[in-house]
Amino acid sequence: METQALGEFIQAQIGVEVSFEESADRLLIPADDIARVCDLLYRSPSTYFDSLSCLTAVDNGPDKGTLDLIYTLYSIPFHRTLHVRVALPRLKENGSLPEIPTVSTIWKTADWHEREAFDLVGVHFVGHPDLTRILMPSDWEGHPLRKDYVEPEKYHGIQVKF
Repeated sequence: METQALGEFIQAQIGVEVSFEESADRLLIPADDIARVCDLLYRSPSTYFDSLSCLTAVDNGPDKGTLDLIYTLYSIPFHRTLHVRVALPRLKENGSLPEIPTVSTIWKTADWHEREAFDLVGVHFVGHPDLTRILMPSDWEGHPLRKDYVEPEKYHGIQVKF
């Protein structure tokens, strides 16, 4: 099934509004629907995306005000890769981190992918079983892959910048 046909399949099955990004051969879906869409793509015998290969978080910067999450799904039996993009605001209206439902209940690999996106970019995955830092120390301040991140001079008395 081609990418655009997959988008039409999602719309027909669960009524989620899907956009097709032809230039990138990927689907754009609303953030709140990510778990429903992924569950459908995993459980449906006609798609069976049995693997979450990668979850990439991209900060588009303070000027644009958005973050992109790109989910790379793979179907082993159909030898098919699908990219699904979700756009989030960099911060919620109250100034807290953006939120999106976890897909770790669908694919176990999402556990680490989501922890990495949380740690480095600052996306909160609602329902994640252990959303703790995975690369930075647990008491590290900020999210190093955000475009407006300011690296601290020192960490526990140790000079960080060289």
